[in-house]
Amino acid sequence: MTGYSTGFPMRDLERFGPGSSENVTPEFARKYTASLAGKHYENFTVVTFFLPKALRQPFYNLYAYCRWADDLADEAGHATHLLDWWETELDAMYAGRATHPVFVALAETVREYAIPREPFADLLWAFRQDQQTLEYTSREQLLEYCRHSANPVGRLILYLARTTDAESFRLSDAICTGLQLANFWQDVARDWHERRRIYLPDDDRQRFGATREIWEKGQTTPEFAALLQEETDWAETFFQTGRPLISRVPKAFRLEIRLFHDGGMAVLSAVRRQNYDVWTRRPVVTKFQKLRLLLKTFFN
Repeated sequence: MTGYSTGFPMRDLERFGPGSSENVTPEFARKYTASLAGKHYENFTVVTFFLPKALRQPFYNLYAYCRWADDLADEAGHATHLLDWWETELDAMYAGRATHPVFVALAETVREYAIPREPFADLLWAFRQDQQTLEYTSREQLLEYCRHSANPVGRLILYLARTTDAESFRLSDAICTGLQLANFWQDVARDWHERRRIYLPDDDRQRFGATREIWEKGQTTPEFAALLQEETDWAETFFQTGRPLISRVPKAFRLEIRLFHDGGMAVLSAVRRQNYDVWTRRPVVTKFQKLRLLLKTFFN
């Protein structure tokens, strides 16, 4: 095989999608997953300059799985057939019959680090949930979503760190849930305008008198600000709970875990600086703030 794309355009789905019979070599598969991570690097802090070289390819492989699943969910719209196909490819990998380049590369990582199927399958559960659920009734329901959408990512990283005890999983879950909630509060306006989706639990909205009219008008009323302040404080408790994980993982992973932790806290700080007005503009962590965060994390 020669050549590989550096993103996820439709030609990748046509080339490697259902019914594909292209022969994929392990070398090609590794280059393909590396290209996806290099092209689509986002908040999932998968490969940084500070990661040991030996760990980079496993991170590329995990990221590529998540990237494809995410894009397949977007491509499927309200259907789930592409996610169903992706799960059959996952099962094929665990049966030793991987053919898709992502799974050919990922199979090496799964074998080396003894990663079970569950965290990969949990992510697919969350993507299917996104097709069906636009609003959440309670915090408990929202946390169940986070358990599938965010927490598996942290657990996958812990498998690479060979730190898979129950307490480390608990702390990782807390940080990942905090990150997910921080992203929800950051993207209240975007989620509404693009998908008509509301992650702020209805129980809490009713308690603060934050009616649906706020979303329809895109206004930061006193009721909405009070609601988002409480939800932001709630999200922070997860970061506080999970912080001890930083000292539990091997040294090679501590910077990565701290960037997850401190980056999420920085998003919450951005929400607060705007006095919870997430409708006028999206709270962001600027490039300068990210640089300061990186330097602080590296030298402390």
